[in-house]
Amino acid sequence: MNRTQLAQLAVLAAVSDHRSFRAAARELAIAPSAVSHAVSSLEESLGVRLLARTTRSVAPTEEGRLLLQRLKPALEEIGVALDALVEARDRPAGNLRISAPRFASDVILGPRLGAFLNAYPDITLEIANEDGFTDIVENGFDAGIRFEESLEADMIAIRLTGDVRTVIAGSPGYFKQHPKPKHPHDLVNHRCIKRRFGNGSIYRWEFEKDGQELVVAIDGPLIVSEDRLALLGALSGVGLAYLFDMRVHEELAQGKLVRVLEDWCAPYPGPFLYYPSRRQMRPALRAFIDFFRHVG
Repeated sequence: MNRTQLAQLAVLAAVSDHRSFRAAARELAIAPSAVSHAVSSLEESLGVRLLARTTRSVAPTEEGRLLLQRLKPALEEIGVALDALVEARDRPAGNLRISAPRFASDVILGPRLGAFLNAYPDITLEIANEDGFTDIVENGFDAGIRFEESLEADMIAIRLTGDVRTVIAGSPGYFKQHPKPKHPHDLVNHRCIKRRFGNGSIYRWEFEKDGQELVVAIDGPLIVSEDRLALLGALSGVGLAYLFDMRVHEELAQGKLVRVLEDWCAPYPGPFLYYPSRRQMRPALRAFIDFFRHVG
């Protein structure tokens, strides 16, 4: 393999990742024609068709898929080596990829992003909002944010907040037409905003009081995939929403939402930042952990 082929392989990997010559060109900061030429030249030199192209799509052929499967770890090692070289300076630097559910991005990370990135101007932070559990190693993330029950045993986990509590709440207008539930079983008579997870399942609301645990299958006119829409639905009078207290402090304080079943909503550990065990942690990740970790 010569140096030209190494560059061409990197171009091939970018096209495969994006399924687009133009998107790969943007990532690599080169012309789309240069991307097409690099892939065509590589195919010609190897005598194998690596990408299947149509006017609307591009995807690896079987030969291309097998090549990229073996190529990916090597390219990742090159990327790690280059990042390590950049981060050899005094200040943390390089790309930092975090997988987080939307509520954590909105409530925990969002308010402090400016302060973090101003403190570490050489870091480029990427946050991917994913509510389902993500294999951060397989998907190329430096770390993820999830609740304790979703964490793998081989991950290092650090708390990002204190304890959190669930809030069952509806608008004042909703409660003018419906009596407040006194017990979780009363929810069968209420319009509840349902949450569907990425695996297709509908979340059943969980409660705990004095050691007694209950799981209630609720029903209602709205199904959402993330809690921000559930909050908006509750505010507009759709029905009751199941939310984290850190999401609705202002709405409760301003009387825009009314809380019910509070005695059935016991506190539990808040979200954790998790990452794989490594001998030498990247300075950028160390800076992120130190900045956002829960103290106290």
